Amino acid sequence: MTQARSQPTTPELIPAKVTLEQYHRMVDAGVWDDCRVELLNGVVVEMSPEGIPHASQRTKAQNYLIQLLGERAILRVGAPITLPSGSEPEPDLAIVQPRETEYDIHHPYPENIFWVIEYSQTSLDKDLGVKADIYAAAGIAEYWVINLKKNALIMFHSPIDGKYQSRQEVTAGSINPLAFPDIAVDVLRLLV
Repeated sequence: MTQARSQPTTPELIPAKVTLEQYHRMVDAGVWDDCRVELLNGVVVEMSPEGIPHASQRTKAQNYLIQLLGERAILRVGAPITLPSGSEPEPDLAIVQPRETEYDIHHPYPENIFWVIEYSQTSLDKDLGVKADIYAAAGIAEYWVINLKKNALIMFHSPIDGKYQSRQEVTAGSINPLAFPDIAVDVLRLLV
């Protein structure tokens, strides 16, 4: 009979916090050139690879929203937004104020952002959890998550004290973004 050896215990790993300035210096130095990462609450986090359904549906939604919004907004695709929590996420779609020359100097800040959309399959827990909290804490009025597993749109509204007060799930119909109540977005055009 063999005795089982006890495994040595390892202390909990604590990630080193990084400031936005440090992160920007690392980006400028090319540290992350071969990596898909984003900064969430001061921690550099690996991003999930984009699968075929994710990339395809995001691209269709991007083209559809550009047609709907025209020159009223800019759609940033997988590009950083700078948030005060020491976060610089790269949402699938960020619908922002049309201030193109301003974005030559800095990424959009919360006050520049109309709403954010994440397409989610393998990152669903992160998108519904930590990212929702980060966006709410930044005061982003509206956050949409497309759940690719259920083919549903989850909408978050009304951030108060770092939490969204409203969560609604829809699979059909039309919705009016808070920033553009005169525009009806066909939910199915975001899902298929």
